[in-house]
Amino acid sequence: MVLLQLHDQDQRKMLAWSKLIGRGTISCISVLLTQFALFLVPLFFSASPILIQLILSALVLLVVMGFGGWCRRLLGFHASAPAFVFCCIFFVWGVYIAIVRQAISCIMDIMFNGEMIMLIIGLCRIMLKDPGYVAHESFSSDELDESSVLGVQTHNESSLLQMRVRYCKSCKTHVQGFDHHCPAFGNCIGQKNYVLFMVLLVGFITTETFYVVCSSQFASKFPALEEIRLETNFISIMARSTLLFSLLQVLWQGLFFIWHVYCICFNIRTEEWVNWKKYPEFQLNASSLPVLSLGTVLVCGCKVSIFSLAAHTFRDQLEGDDYSVRNIRCVTPILLLDIVTLILVIDRKKLKRQW
Repeated sequence: MVLLQLHDQDQRKMLAWSKLIGRGTISCISVLLTQFALFLVPLFFSASPILIQLILSALVLLVVMGFGGWCRRLLGFHASAPAFVFCCIFFVWGVYIAIVRQAISCIMDIMFNGEMIMLIIGLCRIMLKDPGYVAHESFSSDELDESSVLGVQTHNESSLLQMRVRYCKSCKTHVQGFDHHCPAFGNCIGQKNYVLFMVLLVGFITTETFYVVCSSQFASKFPALEEIRLETNFISIMARSTLLFSLLQVLWQGLFFIWHVYCICFNIRTEEWVNWKKYPEFQLNASSLPVLSLGTVLVCGCKVSIFSLAAHTFRDQLEGDDYSVRNIRCVTPILLLDIVTLILVIDRKKLKRQW
């Protein structure tokens, strides 16, 4: 019996490793096909402006990714998103070492290689780091609804609500401070790894921006290098295609970073913002809130506009004694009305949050 159990465990390990290797291979092939498709843009549109090439690269990238996903589903293949990210990093790094590096100064070369190493270390760390999994013993074993905070008892409900424990459908577990499940990192983003996620996101943007700068320097120096070494135009096209790829990454990751800064400022998670109807703590009782009429808002806006116009007139005509006295008498009551009205509006619009 013991030998059979050990044999079954070995078979399971071999099967898991074969699946992992297969997904990694498919991800590597997907990266090569994606980069080849992007290579065609500067090959056929080399005379076009960089903005046109960037738009075409985005369209090509969407078509290739969509077609590749359809083919994988049709054939029953599965790729690994973290392996795809690693392959993209190593591909860009390989292009830099083989092509772009020859036109870059030693200091910039050391900085870029250091950033790439730190990026890979950060990726490995966030993939293995605990995002804040909640043990099953910490909540009731009654109904656990995905759309609720947790099916908990009354004495634990307030504490778990403050922990913001959410359910992840991908990991099939509850995570403290759950923001979203990141397929690229193969892990949830929760309370314990959110700071690392933001640091890693900034690292990606910084490294890709640095590569864009290095590729631009290479493009400006490439004609001189081409005359010396008599190389083909393949080098220039490869550098341009990876530059376009890095620019696209910087654009969407920059917007993604701004979104998370917005969420931090308003103390809300991505999961909570997207699925706010599922969480009772975000539901407001409309009957208990004072109604702010449209007329009040319009009157307030009109009064602010009148005050701005009167203040502008007062500033332009301040030199005349008659005008100054007349405008002071006109502006003062409007200013007082604006202050009172704004206080009332702000007081009505205040909403107390749960945390």
